[in-house]
Amino acid sequence: MIKLIQPEKKILTCKDFFCTESLPKPTGIIIFGASGDLTHRKLIPSLFGLFLKDLLPKNFYILGIARTNFTDDEFREKIISELSNEDNTSNGDKIQAFSKRCFYLSGDYESLSLYSDLKWSIKSLDKEFYTDRNRIFYMAVPPDLYTPIIDNLGDLGLTYDDDSSYSRVIVEKPFGFDLESAVELDKKLHLVLREDQIYRIDHYLGKETVQNILIFRFANSLFEPVWNNRYIDNFQITVAEDLGVEHRAGYYDHAGVIRDMFQNHMMQLLSLVAMEPPASFDADGVHDEKIKLFRSVRKFPENELNRWIIRGQYGAGEIDGKEVVEYRHEKGVNPESKTETFATGKFLIDNWRWSGVPFYMRSGKRLQKRVSEIVVTFKHVPHSIFPQLSTDNIPPNILRINIQPEEGIVLSFQAKHPGPKLCMSTLTMNFDYEEVFGEKPPDAYERLLLDCMLGDQTLFVRDDVMKESWSIFTPIIQNWQNEQELVKNELHIYPSGSWGPMEADELLQKDGRSWHQL
Repeated sequence: MIKLIQPEKKILTCKDFFCTESLPKPTGIIIFGASGDLTHRKLIPSLFGLFLKDLLPKNFYILGIARTNFTDDEFREKIISELSNEDNTSNGDKIQAFSKRCFYLSGDYESLSLYSDLKWSIKSLDKEFYTDRNRIFYMAVPPDLYTPIIDNLGDLGLTYDDDSSYSRVIVEKPFGFDLESAVELDKKLHLVLREDQIYRIDHYLGKETVQNILIFRFANSLFEPVWNNRYIDNFQITVAEDLGVEHRAGYYDHAGVIRDMFQNHMMQLLSLVAMEPPASFDADGVHDEKIKLFRSVRKFPENELNRWIIRGQYGAGEIDGKEVVEYRHEKGVNPESKTETFATGKFLIDNWRWSGVPFYMRSGKRLQKRVSEIVVTFKHVPHSIFPQLSTDNIPPNILRINIQPEEGIVLSFQAKHPGPKLCMSTLTMNFDYEEVFGEKPPDAYERLLLDCMLGDQTLFVRDDVMKESWSIFTPIIQNWQNEQELVKNELHIYPSGSWGPMEADELLQKDGRSWHQL
């Protein structure tokens, strides 16, 4: 392995790391679904991470709302218990100080009394913490609750903002279950909120390596000139999980991997590696280029869908030496379920830059290991000057963008190996975020929560981008819901612990390619 030589640099501060020019304005953070897994596994730890880095405003509070009956003290005790882990052994005083900013309100999301209590609580907390009526409402609840919650907030004037204060709403995926439902939900939200108040979150966009794709492409003259169909043979985008459906069976069995991963995470990754340079690095500039790209994605022919997309469902198998059950035997799953837990697709983009370059995307559960990465395969050299070696015998350059679990970038290239005159071998240059910067990258939610406080929607999803993505996948979903088409588009069972059904490999083999080893 070739180590990267780092130039002399100063110690990075928190502000350097996030590149923020100023702290957010004072704000109140109101979390609906505050007793749930997302809040305690991601949101509270991420807000505390910002607190430790002095990236939260000095004047802030957190108000949790859920059906579970907690007092303020019980909510704080739960937060203190969860934050008091091995990563925070020296932060006891900070945890106590953070917890004092946390409050709780219980009630039914569709009860008017909850919102009258909420209005009083917010008014009181705004006054106590001098937050200037700046508010962020986080919807950590199922999507069917978005509309009643936001309607009630609007009726009480809690979503009103002006030049002196702001009110923003963060909504989690799934944003609809197809194009029609997404459009309908969007229409309802816009009855109360402007588009610049809606922050559709996709946590993949908050990952350091994902953010770095645009820097990598557009801040380096070395790569952008070859980032096109003249030099690149294909892209492979993989988001693999070794876990099953776990506690999400109720949702997942009605969603499947296309809704859960492809329509959002996978398409966002595709957009970052394939979009044209934006006029400027701001929200509208980036989103404008994403929408152009999505409109260039070739629609799949519905009468021969099985030639372009392979669907699968995990069977029984072995993960890390432990036997696991098949999907249909998971708790909460229909024993006759035809929901796909794996999909592979070949995507083509009809524009000048990418004409003829396939983008292979795959995602699934109960695969061999947890990994997310983008592999860029460059074309073979056009001519070999070495008489003993044909162009096919000279491996192509490979660029790997590792997103998780390790975050970094790996570039492989050919070099002479010590020895005979034509002794060639493949070497790699490996950039590892944690090794270079001396610390783990912050959780994606830290960056996204901070951006929302700063009013920056660049790493969130705009309404037209979301709808265009749904327009690509809704015909596929509808096709698979048709019983006759299901026979044609067979659901291939693959063993847990594998890389999916063999038909996924055959999709690439027909093009004379194969998946790169992960």
